[in-house]
Amino acid sequence: MPPLVLASPHDLKDFAGRELGVSGWFPVTQERIVQFAEATEDRQWIHTDPERARRESPYGAAIAHGFLTLSLASHLAKEAFQVRGTRLTVNYGLNRVRFPSPVRAGARIRARVSLESFRALPDCFEATLSVTVEVEGEEKPCCAAQWIVRYYA
Repeated sequence: MPPLVLASPHDLKDFAGRELGVSGWFPVTQERIVQFAEATEDRQWIHTDPERARRESPYGAAIAHGFLTLSLASHLAKEAFQVRGTRLTVNYGLNRVRFPSPVRAGARIRARVSLESFRALPDCFEATLSVTVEVEGEEKPCCAAQWIVRYYA
């Protein structure tokens, strides 16, 4: 499904309290997990050693880092909705992040993005987004975050 495309950041105001969109499914491969482990110096065996994880972890498989899942939110959100008419978009931060369930290596994830609030500031527009990352075939989400994005027109 194509993303919702808004002509300007100001158009976001009409979506306050509503879903903006849902991304496509994205594969989280063991290779990507290992690359993330290398990039972040977090090489814990539950992420990088699939055989040991199969034997010893409570998940029965290697799992993605929670921060890997969170870092994919930007890509997934862009698949769900896009805002045109900006010269700069800035990740302003997060108010709340939770990782309720694991992402096993080889699983596919997608993001469901809603606009919690929107406000015009003197030099930009600020959107507070609710991002829920789902794992295909799983009941509980793997990540739930409240994300603040600033759009400079």
